[in-house]
Amino acid sequence: QVQLVESGGGLVQAGGSLRLSCAASGSIFSIKAMDWYRQAPGKQRELVAAGPSGGRTDYADSVKGRFTIARDNAKNTVYLQMNSLKPEDTAVYYCYADLYQEGSRFSRGYWGQGTQVTVSS
Repeated sequence: QVQLVESGGGLVQAGGSLRLSCAASGSIFSIKAMDWYRQAPGKQRELVAAGPSGGRTDYADSVKGRFTIARDNAKNTVYLQMNSLKPEDTAVYYCYADLYQEGSRFSRGYWGQGTQVTVSS
């Protein structure tokens, strides 16, 4: 069994900062990727930040220069530092991990339960 648990969401004023965390636990052999997605009301879920993988990170154009993704492999944890937040960043933020469970030949994806981020104007 694998679990992804996010934390760090909340209410912040425009221009403020938040740091999200997502910790993976359970029978994990190795993690290929850990990414952050978000879903605003009435909109599709979108990729916010991916990686780092092979030293490379990718960001949605709307968050470039403001958000930073980082990963602690020893803790199976990924972080999302969000600065200069805007009201349009309001959404539920989800962690996604593509990983190998112990004893499995194939990787599969897992989602966290989501954490609400609300940015007031």
